[in-house]
Amino acid sequence: MASPINAQSADQSIEISADEITRTVRTMTLDQFEGRAPGTAGEDRTIGYLIGRFEALGLEPGGVDGTWTQAVPLLHTVLGEPEKLSISMNGETTNLNAGKDIYVSTLQPKDRAVVGDAEMVFVGYGVTAPERGWDDFKGVDLKGKVAVFLVNDPDFAASSQEDVAGEFAGRAMTYYGRWTYKFEEASRRGAVAALIIHETEAAGYGWNVIESPQGENYGTVSADGQMTSLALQGWISGSAAESLFDDAGLDLAKLRVAARTKGFKPVALGAEFSAAYPVKQSIVKSQNVFGKITGKARPDETIIFGAHWDAYGEGPPDENGNIYRSGANDDALGMAGIMEIARKFKSMEQPDRTIVIAAWAAEERGLLGSEVYAQSPVYPLETTVANLALDVLQTGGKAKDVILVGKGQGTLEDDLAKFAGLQGRVVTEESLPERGLFFRADHFSLAKRGVPVLLMMGLAGASDLVEGGRKAGQKWIDDYTGNCYHAACDAWSPDWDLAGAMQDINVMFDIGNSLAYSKQWPEWKKGSEFKELRDGSADARR
Repeated sequence: MASPINAQSADQSIEISADEITRTVRTMTLDQFEGRAPGTAGEDRTIGYLIGRFEALGLEPGGVDGTWTQAVPLLHTVLGEPEKLSISMNGETTNLNAGKDIYVSTLQPKDRAVVGDAEMVFVGYGVTAPERGWDDFKGVDLKGKVAVFLVNDPDFAASSQEDVAGEFAGRAMTYYGRWTYKFEEASRRGAVAALIIHETEAAGYGWNVIESPQGENYGTVSADGQMTSLALQGWISGSAAESLFDDAGLDLAKLRVAARTKGFKPVALGAEFSAAYPVKQSIVKSQNVFGKITGKARPDETIIFGAHWDAYGEGPPDENGNIYRSGANDDALGMAGIMEIARKFKSMEQPDRTIVIAAWAAEERGLLGSEVYAQSPVYPLETTVANLALDVLQTGGKAKDVILVGKGQGTLEDDLAKFAGLQGRVVTEESLPERGLFFRADHFSLAKRGVPVLLMMGLAGASDLVEGGRKAGQKWIDDYTGNCYHAACDAWSPDWDLAGAMQDINVMFDIGNSLAYSKQWPEWKKGSEFKELRDGSADARR
């Protein structure tokens, strides 16, 4: 149910300040923080800075056991050169080119990653979606085998005449289309390896992006010692996949069409995959940081405002000699936003519900800080009212609209439209929903456990800027993503116009404020893959 406009007035509170936001961003991008990479001296300084700022804002420690933090132990792995990498079929063995034909990594804490003569099985899109009556596996045993997947959803490439059209949100990606889901599903079924067939359009990026980590990966460290069944996970190039299926006497193009039907069954490829890699592994110690304002009436009900403190650390020098990739926009600006939201709440009457300000670790390594939290939450997920996330805000100036990420997921999007409307703005849907941005920021770790979420992300679509319209909004995205995204030039600039970012921060505050003094609970909408999870914990909210 969408929450009503809050009767609790914020008129007497302080205003969110562009000067304060600028001060925070400029501080967090100083060289002394070394690009804020997890597990470095730069992290230690960042954590100290954040705790100091949270204290100065008047927040209470909101972490584990009355502290400010939560430990985020990370497994870091790097594959060496393969000792063996091949596919055998009909008595013939074909060696694969690492990087060109196949890209893999591992999230097992072992010194070697080995797959020995494992049977390869094509599983289509690899979707198990009971709410859609969809099961690509049909009971086929994958234990010890290599699962080969198509990327994206079953309806991504479907024509309007096919029965599947629109079943998985059309061109918009559902979680079933994300590579993370496919690897998780393969592991749940005991596969020893998982390979996704790369297609640039369906993946949303080229092969150059696939291979850029160069065999490196990060994962969470399970407290109970459990680990993925996958010795290797990754991608096989489109051309290598075509050759594999041709050699097996199979028509991959026809199988793509068959995989878009509910009657699809896995297909054994009659091939065996073998690989052996040396692995360098280590445990990296990182931390989430939390501050809170305890609710006076219902303190066990929490509203989380989140952003990630980490960036990309040290890299090769750019043309100006800068080596630190400090993420001014991604996501020091988001961090500055949630600090200003905290400062505004502290100037108001104590909220009925608890406000949590969450600074997530290791987002750039795969949403890992928020994933650790979701696995071991400090605040029960069943009574977490909402998670409101800021990750990359546009700095091109005031906008006539606000960009919605994840249309149709939850009632918080109705709140977004309502409060944006009070600013005189309208909602514009993200321009490339097939890229699945909804699943690529920290809020998603909580979403897939059923917590209602809303993401504010300036990269999701071209804003209709007051000065220059949508053309200017697209130019801002193109300039940022084409030049500075995850690069050293993602730095504070005196050319930033924070008026649009301020609009977005204020909208997120208004949504949280409307919930902070309310008894309303945001919900997932019918058709969302997360609705059933949330509905299952309804008793905890009664």
